[in-house]
Amino acid sequence: MSGLLNPPLLTKSLARAYLSFNEKAWSRIPPGIQSLRLVRAYGKWLHALIRSRQSRHFYFGTFFLRNRPQLELMLRLLDRESKASSLSALVLACSIGAEVYSIAWTLRSRRPGRQVVINAIDISEDAVAFARDGVYPLGGSSFTNEEIFARLTEQEMRELFHVDGEAMRVQDWIRKDIRWHAGDAADPDLAALFGPQDMVFANNFLCHMSASEAEKCLRNIVSLVKPGGYLFVSGVDLQVRKRVAKDLNLEPVTKSIEEIHEGDPSLRKDWPFRYWGLEPLDKRKRDWTKRYSSVFCVADCSPDPRN
Repeated sequence: MSGLLNPPLLTKSLARAYLSFNEKAWSRIPPGIQSLRLVRAYGKWLHALIRSRQSRHFYFGTFFLRNRPQLELMLRLLDRESKASSLSALVLACSIGAEVYSIAWTLRSRRPGRQVVINAIDISEDAVAFARDGVYPLGGSSFTNEEIFARLTEQEMRELFHVDGEAMRVQDWIRKDIRWHAGDAADPDLAALFGPQDMVFANNFLCHMSASEAEKCLRNIVSLVKPGGYLFVSGVDLQVRKRVAKDLNLEPVTKSIEEIHEGDPSLRKDWPFRYWGLEPLDKRKRDWTKRYSSVFCVADCSPDPRN
């Protein structure tokens, strides 16, 4: 495989030209043609080539309500625990807080009777401080730009924020009981620090690590979820996620797999020409539920909510 991805004649300049040509050509291929097996196989080869050559680094760019189907599944899973009066949730690599506030708003507006305590951590102290403030300039900042609001309706903007000069400030009722921390998702001491969590969100950061680093980190993250709890993990190399799920006997939650897989357009549209791009879902694969599920139950799971 390494020979195919690094042929001797494929110099850096030639590789750039080759990939640039393919990206322009790919954008002109109709979706129906892209879904053909041979074309999809070529896309996977291109993606493997991209992943072997593009350097990986972390981004702070994000969106509010980034993947709505995943948030809907979160509510569905919460409703299964009818006897529980509270929920403990941990958001890893929380960046500047958009995912945290999206989760908090969804839970508190749609399930107001539940007590919700959310811990959020990021390796960047500056990002954590920005997130804690909950103020997002309309003209953008050094962390992000105004596109962070792009997936919100006008009604959702009014519910989530109030206007603060040239910025939007998250409503206080959404911000309450969120605890912000600077820390590393790979730190083995996190389990002792936070205790077992009902839900752990590890979205859209493991893809920026090498495969070995991501796998080690993901195994550590699984230890943060209480037995019968749920791990949300999108934005990760699929082979890494599948291997860890298999080794640790994580049970894929099959409800809404397809909707969640397509729920973040920014990941899907970037395949195959960005290393973080998400390949099309292929039900022809024997292990497709483990490969494409982004939500897993960790031990002692009740039956999957298929209906």
